[in-house]
Amino acid sequence: MNDLNFAIEMELDGEKYYRQQAENNKNNSLYTVCLMLAEDEENHAQILRNTLERAVFHFAETKILSNAKNVFDGIADIKVEGKENISQLDFYRIASEKENQSIELYTKYLGKAEDAKEKELFEYLIKQEEQHLLVLEELEALLRNAEEWVENAEFGIRKEY
Repeated sequence: MNDLNFAIEMELDGEKYYRQQAENNKNNSLYTVCLMLAEDEENHAQILRNTLERAVFHFAETKILSNAKNVFDGIADIKVEGKENISQLDFYRIASEKENQSIELYTKYLGKAEDAKEKELFEYLIKQEEQHLLVLEELEALLRNAEEWVENAEFGIRKEY
């Protein structure tokens, strides 16, 4: 099935991207989040390979939401220093775009799915990618709020985050 081969390559590209970002961010909390995302993408590729080969597999729930919250408990420690934060924000935007593309692709595949097993697979992958997207959006908002607070601390009341 050509669609599954494409999806496998997409997941492997995502894994590679997140591992590279982990390497680029060894000195901050983004390192752990990128490794968790890379592991999830690697797991997704393996599930797709197993599906293609008609091998037995199971759906493991990602722990990225709870783990990311633990990693970023100390978010107040993030410093706002020009270029470094721009690259972190760029990372969140690029990664969010990749996750959105995955959601769109798996939604398309779900619409074409012919049996219950295929539907279950694509529903699972959509849910997983939506969780990744949620984590990325939350972390981007935390970083953006920290940046806005430092730049505009004297202006108005800030919303809770």
